[in-house]
Formats: sequence, C-alpha cells, structure tokens
Amino acid sequence: MRVLAVTTWLPTRARPHLGTFVLRDARALADAGHEVALVHLVSAGQAGPGRRQALRSEQRTLEGIPVTRILMNTTSAHQIAAAGHRLSRWSRGADLVHTMAFPTLLALSWWRPRSPWVHTEHWSGLTAPGSLPATHRLARPALRPLLRRPDVVTAVTGQLAAAVHQVRGDRATVVVPCVAEPPRSLSSRDPHPTTLRLVSVGALIERKDPLLAVDTLAELTRRGRSARLRVVGEGPLGDHILRRAEEHGIGGLVELAGALPADGVAAELAGADVFLGPTRGENFFVACAEAVLAGRPVVVGSSGGQVDYLDERVSVCVPGRDPAAYADAVDEVLRRSHLLSAEQISDTLGSRFSPAVVAAGYTEAYELASATAPAAGGV
Repeated sequence: MRVLAVTTWLPTRARPHLGTFVLRDARALADAGHEVALVHLVSAGQAGPGRRQALRSEQRTLEGIPVTRILMNTTSAHQIAAAGHRLSRWSRGADLVHTMAFPTLLALSWWRPRSPWVHTEHWSGLTAPGSLPATHRLARPALRPLLRRPDVVTAVTGQLAAAVHQVRGDRATVVVPCVAEPPRSLSSRDPHPTTLRLVSVGALIERKDPLLAVDTLAELTRRGRSARLRVVGEGPLGDHILRRAEEHGIGGLVELAGALPADGVAAELAGADVFLGPTRGENFFVACAEAVLAGRPVVVGSSGGQVDYLDERVSVCVPGRDPAAYADAVDEVLRRSHLLSAEQISDTLGSRFSPAVVAAGYTEAYELASATAPAAGGV
C-alpha cells in the first residue's frame, strides 16, 4: 500500500531526538512491505537557526524513508493553509493518508483526503491536561473535535484510546503501541548493589520532572543508601538539576549525560540498577518500556499508559510527588525483583512492542479505514 505519512514530530539536525518513535513506526511499516513517504511539517524552532528558508520545502531520507520537510508553525494560519493545500494535492497519489501526532491535524482541519485516513495519536494533553502549558489548556477544548475527522484513530495505549473514544464516540478507535525492542544482548544485573545506580531518561522538562529524581536521590542518601543518578536527555531544566543537587549537598552524585543515540541509551540502561521516571503524565513512555526490555526494574509516576503494560514484579508506579514515596518505591522494586534475572525482567514484555507487531496493528487499522472511508473527499 502507498502510504503518505504526515507528522509534526520527526528528528531534525537541530533536534535529532524529536519524534524518533514516529520514524520507528515508518520504518516498521516499510519493512512490512508498505511504500511509505513521510512529510514533516516542521516548525521554525525545530528547523534551527539558518534553516528556516531552506525548509520551505526540503527533501531527504531518514533510515531509507523519503522525507519532504515543509515549514509550518502551528501558530501561523498562513503556513497551516499552505501546508494543507500542498498535502491535498499530494494525497491524491496515495492509497492511504496516515497522520501522526495531534498538531498535524491542523493542516487537514478544513479538508479530508480522497483516500482512507488513519491518524495516530500520542498527545499527553488528552490524558494529562494538567501537564500542559496554560495556553495549550485553553486551546484544548476547541481542538479536540479534530480527532473526529479521520476514518480510524490509533492510540498507543488503552488509556489514551479511552480518552480518544470520549471524543470520537462510535467512530473507530484502536490501540497500536509504540515500537520498543530489547537490546541485542542483555547485561546481567546485581539485585543487591552496594552503590545503587539510578538512571532517568527523557526530555529535561517539567512534565518529566527530573528535579523529583534528584530529590529522590537526596532522600535515599539521607537514609544512608549509597546511590548515584545519571540523567539522560536535554532540555531547559538541565542547569536546574545541577543546582538542585548542589542544594541537597549531593552535587557529586548527579551526572547529566545529555541526549544520546539509541546505543548510548542502551548502554546507560545496561549500567543501571533501577530506571527512575517520576513523570507527571505519559501516554506510552518508550524509555520505561526500553528499560524493562533491557532487564531493569522501574520506578515511575502512576499517571500514564505505562500502567497498562508494566508487571508488578518489576515495577512500582507512584502516585503523587513525594520524594519519600519514590525512595520507598526504589527499595520496594528491588525487593520485588531480587530473584529475577535480566532475561526474566525483559520477558515480562517480550515481543509485544516489536516492529512486526506494530506494523501488523497498523495494517489492520488500514484495512478498517479502507472499509469505512467515505467514497469521496478532498478540499
């Protein structure tokens, strides 16, 4: 099937880790035999300095997938309209249009493709609106109805699918997870480490709450536990993390690893004893799934789709924002998992999120959309 995939989230030179899960989906679809072309509606901020004019329309490939980048700021009505008109022309050569990520729907807000239309949603604003900036919370009620327009919407977890279903009613909504795979080889684990090695992976933003990870480390050390924290990611809270650690008197125990490629993240997980993700809200939480697949127990926030797939033997999901509760959870997850090998922890997820499984889920959604799409559409 010729699939025109359209997204506002995709890696760029300025932000190489943005939307990597979308690229993984596209790669899985291509490996399953679909002919996939990606259109990236890229904002000026994603493009980076000096790239904005060049990205009016730029063609390249990512992991063998052809990508056309079009400059589109989601706050510019002119750019949204221009991108939408271009997409309406391109969609006529596709067997199916697959939009990915909520802001992408803006470019299709006044027209629909002539071909079947599937939309994939990841937006945490649907399940955790309190984690959104105030301006986004104000716009949310007006924008949610856009989810009614595609023929089929896929959501990455059951929790998100329920939120989408509230908007779509009896229109088709199905669950297709994100791609998450185990590393090529698993590193053995020490269930009783002398010095506890914690790792946190994700953007350094308020929703991920890396400052709470620092507070948790401080609480563990206050209790006499020997522990260290590695923080993988980049974002505006980087300096705040280091300052918070100094305030607690544990500056030498917190390290910022920066944003790392996939093999770098895998190495960090392999060197850790516990994954610590005190998120305020997620939908799938890829880093959490990857930690389990790497054979590491996890302590995470309880708001998010990760509760759908985590096994209680290898995880603790913590409600609230109390560092003492998170410190308790670290001790508890080590107690729960102390008899399990890395392989046994990884097997709690197994192949549930493999590229083949994800591609098969999308193929079923494509077939459902083809069976239910209107006979004609367009501008």
